[in-house]
Amino acid sequence: MKKLIVLSIVSSLIFVISCAKNEDEVNRPLYLDIPNSFPKPIYNFDNNQLTVHGFELGKKLFYDAGLSIDGSVSCGSCHQQFAGFANLDHDVSHGVDNCFGRRNTPVLFNMIWKDDFFADGGAKHIEISPLNAMVDPCEMANDINNILAYLKKKPEYQKQFKRAFRTNEITSQNMLRALTQFMGSFISAKSKYDDVKSKKANFTPEEEKGYQLFIQKCESCHKEPLFTDNSFNNNGLDLKYQDLGRALITTTATDEAKFKVPTLRNIEVSKPYMHDGRFKTLEQVLNHYQNGIQNHTNLDAKLKQGFMLSNKDKIELLAFLKTLTDNNFLKNPKFSEN
Repeated sequence: MKKLIVLSIVSSLIFVISCAKNEDEVNRPLYLDIPNSFPKPIYNFDNNQLTVHGFELGKKLFYDAGLSIDGSVSCGSCHQQFAGFANLDHDVSHGVDNCFGRRNTPVLFNMIWKDDFFADGGAKHIEISPLNAMVDPCEMANDINNILAYLKKKPEYQKQFKRAFRTNEITSQNMLRALTQFMGSFISAKSKYDDVKSKKANFTPEEEKGYQLFIQKCESCHKEPLFTDNSFNNNGLDLKYQDLGRALITTTATDEAKFKVPTLRNIEVSKPYMHDGRFKTLEQVLNHYQNGIQNHTNLDAKLKQGFMLSNKDKIELLAFLKTLTDNNFLKNPKFSEN
């Protein structure tokens, strides 16, 4: 009888361990919490199913400095979560060998609502957007063959790729798809502004006045609820670095000095501002619109008549802009390195 009991216990333990192992191997789907107020995403994961193991692989890749040529820079080095996955430390991107790029590091969230990426729209698909940093000589300065060779040497990557994509082969396509599963999950939609819109909170009188000013003066380009219309505009900056912006992609004169309209969500924490990071504070940004707009052939028509702001207006606008800070997203451990 004792022997039978022992055998029964051993069998039960083997069953439990086997089930746990099988459960670990199951690549369960993940589902995004898409806000009802948001439009339908442009990227919908139809051909890149969002899964637990795909997300975890993408996260590991995102924070792995081994993807750079000298092992010193990861995607997360320039895209810091507390700054809306922008770079708080530098005006422009900062890569290997202390090299500085030409443009400010963009925020990374609500990316599945975009159809092109970067300040000039140089990437047309979310899945290929990480390639820019990987091969740029002033960012990660690597190439795909080197990166794949690095990944194939790592047993942990061999295991994670197999779990995520059910294949022993580590490919650039699956690497980029895993990164997309991670970054594409960055959804920021739980700020005070969102609480007000869903009747869970109220603006202060100052924030409400700032919101009304925003609607009058800013909403035409920074459209709710994403707070960008994803267009390319010239907002009257002097071209001290002679960056032709969108025209570098289209080679069209009417696109010279036009840059992607950035989202204003989490704008409080994602400084510095503009494509070249020239402004360190939101006050400086508003000062530009108050009295710093430079005339240009391609200047946005809405700015040609001036952008009248009193000092009181600026204070109220700033109060509203700070309601777009989403601390739930900025501190979500699901997206954190550790």
